[in-house]
Amino acid sequence: MAALPDLTDWLVDSNDALNVSLVSPSKSGLRLVGSFHPSFTYPIFGDEEKIFGYKDLKISLRFRANDMRPHLETTYSKQLSPSAGVEEPTDINAVLQTGNHLPKVAFVKSSDFESSSQQLGDNWTPPGTLQETIDGPDGQYEIWKGSLEDPAIKQLNSRIQILVPMLIEGGSYIGQNPESDSSDIDLSDANRWTVFFLYRTQKSDGEPDKKSYVFVGYSTVYRFFYFGRPPTPPPESGDKWELPDGSFDLSNLPCRTRLSQFIILPPFQGKGNGATLYKSIFQHYHKHDQTHEFTVENPNEAFDDLRDVCDLTFLKTIPDFVKLKLDSSVTIPKKGPVPNLVVGGDKLEEIRLNAKIAPRQFHRVLEMYLMSQLPSSVRPSMALDDDRPAPTQADKHLERLWQLIVKQRLYRHNREALSQIEQAERIDKLQETLTGVELEYARILAAYERAAGHGLGPSQSNGKRKLDDEAGDKTPSKKARVEDA
Repeated sequence: MAALPDLTDWLVDSNDALNVSLVSPSKSGLRLVGSFHPSFTYPIFGDEEKIFGYKDLKISLRFRANDMRPHLETTYSKQLSPSAGVEEPTDINAVLQTGNHLPKVAFVKSSDFESSSQQLGDNWTPPGTLQETIDGPDGQYEIWKGSLEDPAIKQLNSRIQILVPMLIEGGSYIGQNPESDSSDIDLSDANRWTVFFLYRTQKSDGEPDKKSYVFVGYSTVYRFFYFGRPPTPPPESGDKWELPDGSFDLSNLPCRTRLSQFIILPPFQGKGNGATLYKSIFQHYHKHDQTHEFTVENPNEAFDDLRDVCDLTFLKTIPDFVKLKLDSSVTIPKKGPVPNLVVGGDKLEEIRLNAKIAPRQFHRVLEMYLMSQLPSSVRPSMALDDDRPAPTQADKHLERLWQLIVKQRLYRHNREALSQIEQAERIDKLQETLTGVELEYARILAAYERAAGHGLGPSQSNGKRKLDDEAGDKTPSKKARVEDA
């Protein structure tokens, strides 16, 4: 029996082969606005991110820059004609169609896509309602929003949703169960989803009274019913109260609002666009009477940085927050409960509730703010050659107060893991994690200062991490793993 041939030469890296671009109609044809390769393709082409059966494979996924109508075109110099026992070349169109990655309109002829782009021209405006207009460093920007119930919003989402698995690690489509192998999409809860679109605008080349739109990024937001604290005292009806019959309009009920997906296209990153979109969304829901808390689903480290800078900027506009400071008059007892270490600390929960920021995020940003107030002699810094003054006893006391605040939070979050180890090791673990927190906060505060100086947010990237930002990692472990939460 003859050995099967070596077919490794017919494997192509799917991230390299796939090129995503934005094109805009012009008098001479379609003009390239920007292009990029995806960061991930394993949800589409498998864990190895390989496509089989082609030489010099190029997959061009073009989006019309305004309404994001997609078009897919595949070219190659040679396709494998497999012999017996050898698998068929990957059917690229079938993979993208059967997985609900692209709508059917993406697979029409190239000439149809180009001619329809010329016909659309600058007569198009985004779906939904205009939320905000912003003057940016490179033009004017607009943020539009709408419910996923709106057919036009739903259509636009179906066109751009492929960007989620390509740019967010572990990202999945709205209505798709990430734990299932099925590609079916259920949008029965579309009324709970709101989509925000960020566009850059410019005057039309042919008609100065009109403007053209370029898609920059978008974010999706989901609303949960908010189970608030029970009233004090309880209502007179006691246990006689029953849930009313009938359906509810969630827009009229108290809710917890969760930012789910957040994407700024790579050609538009590093220009403050992520901060612009996040601030607009946050401010919208901060003013939204039904929203009691604004949370974020599984952010990655880069988004955490952006969020931290934006939240710190916002909190510093609240007079009661700005008044908070370490209480230098506190004496830390050797035994017993620790007293309140922050002047104005009795108002912390009131400030947090009014800010509508989730507990974990609020206390992290508070720690950053208090750290920024430490004397330069003891304030953690990223500068290796920082010429610092010698710390006084008062400086060291403030430093110890701040460290104790952070350690209290770390201990509460990791209580189960820490309870499994000896006290000496427990102290070492907390100190080790504290050092990491100090460096992280120093880096974020440096980014905050840069953003404040230039009027921009930190650079953006898209992605997810495994841990739930608002809940933390509560998985028990025999080895103590102290999480910064």
